[in-house]
Amino acid sequence: MDEVFRALADPSRRRLLDSLNARNGQTLRELCAELDMARQSVSKHLAILEAANLITTCRSGREKLHYLNAEPINAIAERWITRYHRARVHTLADLKHALEAKTVSENAFVYTTYIKTTPERLWQALTDPAFTNRYWGASFDTDWRPGSEMVWHQRDWTSKDPEQVVLESDPYTRLSYSWHTFDPAFATTFDMNPEDVAAWAREPRSKVTFELEPEGETVKLTVIHDGFEPGSAVLAGISGGWPSILSSLKTLLETGEALPSPLA
Repeated sequence: MDEVFRALADPSRRRLLDSLNARNGQTLRELCAELDMARQSVSKHLAILEAANLITTCRSGREKLHYLNAEPINAIAERWITRYHRARVHTLADLKHALEAKTVSENAFVYTTYIKTTPERLWQALTDPAFTNRYWGASFDTDWRPGSEMVWHQRDWTSKDPEQVVLESDPYTRLSYSWHTFDPAFATTFDMNPEDVAAWAREPRSKVTFELEPEGETVKLTVIHDGFEPGSAVLAGISGGWPSILSSLKTLLETGEALPSPLA
């Protein structure tokens, strides 16, 4: 956490975070233009923020997009926010809220966390029902080969659709699949407004991608959930659920116990 506090101590780096908080998913050129800073200076500041895990990046064609990452702020809050009077951590809580609220751009959710595990163990946690049920409350029937259909199980709800498939599967490195179908049974099972779920079903099907990169004794896990249209209600919904699911995944792999009550 020392790296996080050092990164936040510099006003120029806080300006970069403010810029991404206002508009997530910017290129280096866009950040330089908006902040009127030299390209080399911005690059150095971004490298420090990325090393502290306060931002994460992903490629879009030839461009590298920069996103805020809420994970280290969540970790700070979980470590200290319950130990002190609320007034003493008011600023920290506001920062946590701001970063959590802006982990998304207009068409993507991006989140990076570091887990003390191995790529093999993390891959198992992402694919084996014995793991996914514990931290997520969901499981999948599939052979995890590209093009294979996925049958999604969660509580008493089952989703099966020809377009609900594995997109990429490179063991221990990269996994991608299309998101599940929304139907009336989903609304009933999770006690949701049927009209809201029907609106979700009319949106284009999104996809989620998991990128695994070993770094010493840890694995850098980046989750990219994209394919949304601007203003997507599904994007708003999943952006609230992913941080809790990934925190529970991290806790399970590092302690052997998942967080209680996995979110729907």
